[in-house]
Order: sequence, then structure tokens, then C-alpha cells
Amino acid sequence: MVYKNILLTGSTGHLGSAIKESDKFQNILTPTRKVLDITNRETIEKFFQNNEIDAVIHCAALARMKKCEEDPITALKTNVIGTSNLVKEVIKKEKNTQKQIRFIQISTDGVYQGTRGNYSEDDPTLPYNKYGWTKLGAECVVQILSNFCIIRTSFFDPKNIKFNDAATDAYSSRVTIDYLVNAIKKMIEHDFIGIINIGDEKKSGYERYKEFKPLIKKCKFEDIQNYAQIHLAKDCSMNCNKWNSL
Repeated sequence: MVYKNILLTGSTGHLGSAIKESDKFQNILTPTRKVLDITNRETIEKFFQNNEIDAVIHCAALARMKKCEEDPITALKTNVIGTSNLVKEVIKKEKNTQKQIRFIQISTDGVYQGTRGNYSEDDPTLPYNKYGWTKLGAECVVQILSNFCIIRTSFFDPKNIKFNDAATDAYSSRVTIDYLVNAIKKMIEHDFIGIINIGDEKKSGYERYKEFKPLIKKCKFEDIQNYAQIHLAKDCSMNCNKWNSL
């Protein structure tokens, strides 16, 4: 189904900006945080009252893992309570208009433990850091809705790889940001309801980034772990058979 009047939260963030600039979505609403702040229920209520909304792509989040570790209260307020505020207004809007609103939730591969890899949507969730826990909390809230799609994923911008080395022994299913934008386009129009892993084949960080940054150097996971000073995943690769079947 093609939806008109799509609300995009987090439109100034990395993914939100890519969605907005892709021109793949018609009649997309991209309010600034001043106009719609998911941590401020009054701004959400006012925006929903003043606009027709047929679908939501929810990208707004506190996604910096180190910031979430240092300030879990803000992470909780933004990622869990903010999503709850948004879901509440979606439910109210559905009751008032007597129509379902399609809701796309951008989640993370960080809801999995990140040790053995090849995680499927049915595997137990055991986040390895506070960011993952808050995103898992947001997932629980979204599942109250009737017409939702939760996308577990991880992405990068091949034009903006800021680091100069990558681990040969740490793995993921990370996709390019353009790939994810196209996937979101597909899932907002699809009738799929539930949780779906969207990712590429399992590769080490070095294998994945070398294609786009040939001079990138090899390192070990331990080197990155020590530098990061927060717990990271050694293997957060996902089983994406469900996505591939679509």
C-alpha cells in the first residue's frame, strides 16, 4: 500500500536526512524538533491535531552508545518514553480517524547479545549495553500498535567512514545507508507486520569497509574495545532470511 502524509521523526539525524534527501517518499512531513519533540507530549499532540498522518517512520533516538552509557536517564527519556509518547498519539489519531496508521520503527542489532552472531528474529534478546536496552524497550511499546514494522538493523555511510582501521575479527550485517533507505521504502508499502532483521551478509568490519575505503588498516576487536571504553559486540551479525524472502 502506498501511504500519503508520512511523518518522519528525527529528520535532521543521519538516517532521517538520508530519507528526506532521497526523494523516494511522497508528501513526507519533516518537522523540526522545536515543532515536534518526542520528549514533549504537547508538541506531538499539537502536530497530530494539525496534520493528516497516514504513516510514521520513527528515526528519532539517542543513538550514541557512549552518551547512553553516560546519561541513561536521557536515553530512557528519548528512546523509550519518547516512543511511548508518539505511540500514544498514533493510537488517538487512529481512533479519531477510524483508520490504521502504518508505523515503521528503526531499531538495532544491539538488542541481541552480540557474541555468537547469526541472530534471527526469534532468538532471545539480551542487549549488551544501555542503548540496546532502551531500543528494546521502544520495540515493546511499538508492538501495542496494529500496523507496525520493527526493523532491526545497523548501517553506515560509505562516503563518510571516519576511522582509519577496522577489526578483522568482529562481525556484523551492517548495510549502507542508501540500502537501508530503500529497504524502509519497501517495508512502509508492504503489508508485513512484526519484527524483521534487515542486513547484509556476515562480514568483518575490515572486509566491509575496505570496499569503500581501500587504505583502511587492519586491527583486532580488542584494540577497538580498549579504545571505546564501553562494551561492544564482537559478532552482531543477523540471520536475514525473512528479509531476503520478501
